[in-house]
Parts: sequence; structure tokens; C-alpha cells
Amino acid sequence: MAALAAHHHRAFSSISSATPRTHLLHHRRSSSLPFPSSSSPPPHGRPRGARVLRHASSGSSAAPANSSSSLEELARSCTTWTWRGMRVNYLVRGEGPPVLLVHGFGASMAHWRRNIGVLSESNTVYAVDLLGFGASDKPAGFSYTMEIWAELILDFLDEVVKRPTVLVGNSVGSLACVIAASDSTRDLVRGLVLLNCSGGMNNKAIVDDWRIKLLLPLLWLIDFLLKQRRIASALFGRVKERHNLKDILLSVYGNKDAVDDELVEIIRGPADTEGALDAFVSTVTGPPGPSPIALMPEIKIPVLVLWGDQDPFTPIDGPVGKYFSGLPSEFPNVSLHMLEGVGHCPHDDRPDLVHEKLLPWLGNLPSTAEPEVALT
Repeated sequence: MAALAAHHHRAFSSISSATPRTHLLHHRRSSSLPFPSSSSPPPHGRPRGARVLRHASSGSSAAPANSSSSLEELARSCTTWTWRGMRVNYLVRGEGPPVLLVHGFGASMAHWRRNIGVLSESNTVYAVDLLGFGASDKPAGFSYTMEIWAELILDFLDEVVKRPTVLVGNSVGSLACVIAASDSTRDLVRGLVLLNCSGGMNNKAIVDDWRIKLLLPLLWLIDFLLKQRRIASALFGRVKERHNLKDILLSVYGNKDAVDDELVEIIRGPADTEGALDAFVSTVTGPPGPSPIALMPEIKIPVLVLWGDQDPFTPIDGPVGKYFSGLPSEFPNVSLHMLEGVGHCPHDDRPDLVHEKLLPWLGNLPSTAEPEVALT
């Protein structure tokens, strides 16, 4: 599904929001869930994450030689955590300081297939499927927001990890990590790694730019059409066909060899599950969420920014890219590395370049006293 929004996303990807933050997570954490009260979440269970990954594995060719973890290996590490009555799929691997990997829009924890093995040699690696994606629940009528995903991340740290953790996110997952880190008041987050951070959840994350103003009527029309289920279903079905997915993925990866059959199935498999269409439409047509431009000045913990310079979604010369490229000169806690020839998903596109910068940075993080984390 990461690729399913590509044609809709390209119209607005280089323009991102600088609107002020209007909702704070601590005002929402006790609020009612954003789906009808008649919804009945399915029971807690372990096998579903493994089934989704095995389905993807069975539909793909052998993983490339530089893949750190096969989908079967990831499947064996999966379990579920019940969050507000809904099942969230995650895995844990390794020993050491904890790291939580958060995927981007439409992807899943399997998108970290080339990183989990390497990182788990010196860290306890957690990777989660955000609600609405991968093997996690996709409740009927649910309204997905950036704030909801950030709340899920903080509660996961609180209830599952129970130690100060480094958050590593890609795209929309990066933005969810930024929101979580900016709202964490209990030292749950000890570091932040952002891989081509998104400016918002969707096309409503815009600035006062004449080019976008010209496109706004078209964007509103697209949103309207996507809310017509028959039209949305037809578009969704067409784009998730294997050959279409591969073409779209090739357009956002710098390293074309990384776009293998396994990657296509990692995206396509969850897109075939119940609730995936609703999650796609809700995410594309919902509110954009807080802007990273407004939130980054609040973050005082160490931050590593890795940016693929061939990203067509959040280009380095776009508003968000320009903002992040200037952060190291303003904030001493921020480090930035440009990754040459790399696209929107650096961790899967060129994992060697990501590990070259990420592993030393993790190793040099100052140790922190681990606070007591209350069970909730």
C-alpha cells in the first residue's frame, strides 16, 4: 500500500505543511476510539502476523543475498500486543539497548527485512505494524490519524519495551516518531532516527505555495472520488496488481536492484487483507496531522537524519527537505547525512549506507538512567 498512494501523492509530495500543532497527544490519550462503538475488535492471537508474512514469502522469489532476514525468519519472531482492544503485530529480536523500527505508509515491519538482522547484533530490535497496516488490525470505520499512531508508539514503549528507546522511522513512520518524541514527558525516547521524514499524512500537508493552490481543486476532487467506495475499490485493485506495484516502486527507489519480487509481495500481501482499502482511503483523505517543522524545535534528544537525495516524494530541495537539511546548523543535537543515489526508503534501498551511519551513531549515544515505567 505504500505504493498505492503514489499517483495521488506525487501531486503534493514536494510541498509539505508548516501549519501549527493543533492537537496534543495527552489531550487525546483518554479519548474515545475513532471508530463506531458497534465495532467489535477481534480476539487477541499470535498466528496472523506469521500468516501474512508467509503469504508474501510464498508469492515471491528467493530473497536477495544482501537481505538480512527472510520473511519466514521474521514470521517466527512475530507476536501480538493488544492495544485498546485491537491487535498490533510486532517482532522482537536480539539483546542490548532497545530500538523500535516504524515503517512508512502502506508498508509493514517486513520492510525492515534488510536491517533487523544487522541491528539485532548489538540491540534489542522491535519492529511494529502500525494499526491499519501489515498484520495489525484494520477496524471497520476507524479514522486513522498521525496522532493515533504516535499514541500507539508511546503506549508500546510504556507497556511492551519498558525501557528508554531509540525510535527509527521512515516517511510517515518518521513523522509518527517525531510526534511521539515531542510528546513524551517520561523519558521513554532516548534517540530519534529519521529516514526521509514525511511532512504530513497526506496532501493536506501544504504550505502557502502558488503551485499547490493551482492543484487544490484537483486534490479535493481526488479526495471526493476516493470516498466513493466503488471508485476507490477499482483504483485500489488496479494499483496493487503486481506489475503496477513494481513500476511504482521502481520510480521511488534509487537502487533498482532492491525492488525484487519479495518487496512487491511485502506491499501487496497486506493490501489484500480485510480493511486495507478503508485504511488506505482514511489515510489519504484524513487530516495531515502536526507538521515536523513545528515539532522539531521541541525535541532535545539526539537526532540522526538520513536522507536519500533521489526521493521523489520528499525531495531534499522541497520545503521539508530544505528544513531538515538546515537543522544541524541550528540545533547541536541533530546530525544529517545525505545518501547519494538513494530514494524514499533508504533502509531498504541501500541498507549498507544506512548501517554505515546508523550503527556508529547508536554506539555513541550517551547511556541514560532507565526510568520506572508504569504498567497501564
